[in-house]
Amino acid sequence: MATTRIATTNWQGSLMEGAGTVSLDSSKTGTFDVTWPSRAEEPQGRTSPEELIAAAHSSCFSMALSHGLAGAGNPPESLETTAHVTFQPGEGITGIALSVKGRVPGISAEDFEAAAQKAKENCPVSKALAGVSITLEAEFLA
Repeated sequence: MATTRIATTNWQGSLMEGAGTVSLDSSKTGTFDVTWPSRAEEPQGRTSPEELIAAAHSSCFSMALSHGLAGAGNPPESLETTAHVTFQPGEGITGIALSVKGRVPGISAEDFEAAAQKAKENCPVSKALAGVSITLEAEFLA
């Protein structure tokens, strides 16, 4: 069955001087401040669309990798995924770099790398962001 998740942004003012809040409505886990400076300069305690995309991508990728590894008979002990989403004002999102460290008993570093590449290609967020260059660095923790 399909699911739909909802977030709402309330914005006041112009792009450069204005400010807004984004609320995670489906989960009700929080409301976060967002401004242009938090997107194009330093966050200063506020979030940005790119940070929210990074959160979505790192969690989706981790789920896809965990599922793939478990399906092959080797569930991971641990996975730690970081997503770096690069935003260039005037150009947009220019790239996403995924980095994963994993501890998976019973497989080789090569098998881990292959599973990570497959997860990168098939995770729903990667597919949704296919118009952006996505790189992956996988570190197997023995």
